[in-house]
Amino acid sequence: MPVYIYRAVTKTGVIVKNKVESASRQTLIKSLKNGNLLPISIEQVSYRSGKTPKKQKKNVTDIQEIMKHVNTTQLGTDKKTLTTKEKINLYLAKTEKITTRDLVVFTQNFYLLKKANFNNIHALNTIIQSTENLSFRGILEDILAGVEAGENMYTTMEYYSNVFPYIYINMIKVGELSGSLTNSLSQAIRYLDDTEVLNKKLKSILIPNIVQFVLLLVMLVVGTLVAIPAIQGIFEELGTDEKLPAVTLWFSELINQLIVYWYIPTFILLGSVCIILLYIRTPKGKYNFDYFKYKMPIFGELIFALDFSRLLKGMLLNLKNGMRIQDSIEVSKNVVKNYVMLSIIETSINNILIGSSWIEPFEKSGLAKPMITEMLKIGMQTDLTEMMEKLVEYTEIDIDNIMNKIMKALPQVVYAIVGVVLIFFVLVVLVPCIQVYMGNFLFSAYDV
Repeated sequence: MPVYIYRAVTKTGVIVKNKVESASRQTLIKSLKNGNLLPISIEQVSYRSGKTPKKQKKNVTDIQEIMKHVNTTQLGTDKKTLTTKEKINLYLAKTEKITTRDLVVFTQNFYLLKKANFNNIHALNTIIQSTENLSFRGILEDILAGVEAGENMYTTMEYYSNVFPYIYINMIKVGELSGSLTNSLSQAIRYLDDTEVLNKKLKSILIPNIVQFVLLLVMLVVGTLVAIPAIQGIFEELGTDEKLPAVTLWFSELINQLIVYWYIPTFILLGSVCIILLYIRTPKGKYNFDYFKYKMPIFGELIFALDFSRLLKGMLLNLKNGMRIQDSIEVSKNVVKNYVMLSIIETSINNILIGSSWIEPFEKSGLAKPMITEMLKIGMQTDLTEMMEKLVEYTEIDIDNIMNKIMKALPQVVYAIVGVVLIFFVLVVLVPCIQVYMGNFLFSAYDV
């Protein structure tokens, strides 16, 4: 029996959500109305279990079976014996990693074909024929089989969440549900390109400094374990009154204690990580962690701006296709995963149902800038679609400005951390080495 997830409102204005089995959508609507519930949205979920398998395909034969058939069959009835080289190539082809580039190329090609008025089936067939990555081709064949069976593309993409990012899937979902798939594909291309550019910038800043930081730590620990005991041995052997710096002795003792009782800090660290992860898995923990993402130093403002920009773009697509504000928010909320933003959106939808302002929750959250909420209020009094177009442009400019600030601030933060470790390394290891090099300890050793 089909399984549905519904959202409905009671007579007192309370929104309820549940997952039930029903013979059909019409039967479920009738039963909800009999129970004094007004349906807001009803969505059928697939028959598969809650745990999504990642290897087995959803709609088509497993690619290993396809490849087995292709590589072991010749014309006629004779079977071919694979050489070792061919077996290795076959294994590598079946386990080929799906990269971001594969996803970008697919999205660009699909966007161009949709602009040329190809339907989804024809476009997918065309792209599959030119896809070299066999693993990705198998997934596209699965998506094609789902489309031919009458499903939306995003329903099969959700099955492959390890390949398609959450935001990407929901961009496609917004496009399919609003009838603006071409515009959603354009947004998806921009999202993938921006993500790639951001990752490259962050890697160019973080990786060299992280490597430098790790090397300094290794030098610090090795120097403490090797050089310091050797210098201490020289001082004791010669009977000098010279002593190592207090910070060197303290750090050396700390390292030795950690080596002896290594299991205590390890247990504390692993225990802390487990407690944090378990807490984040709870609804309250997830909400607090998502709120921290919006308030965290350096990146918090950027994360909120990106989520809010995606929401605005999704709503704009829906409004242009004639959707009501409530429906446009309902469909567009899927492009956001943050619990804080989702709670604000749900409150906005509830406000619409009771005849209040849907902008008020964003304003009260303290996360959205006053200029954004004021522009939305003006748009409600004039032309909301036109105002949201200007607002999307404003948010993109704001995101660029935030990115520039981060690119300026992040290197300084990283350099400061590396600098502190470098100074500590000098005090702990280099100063005793300089003492030995200068040889002043010899004077006290020989009573000079």
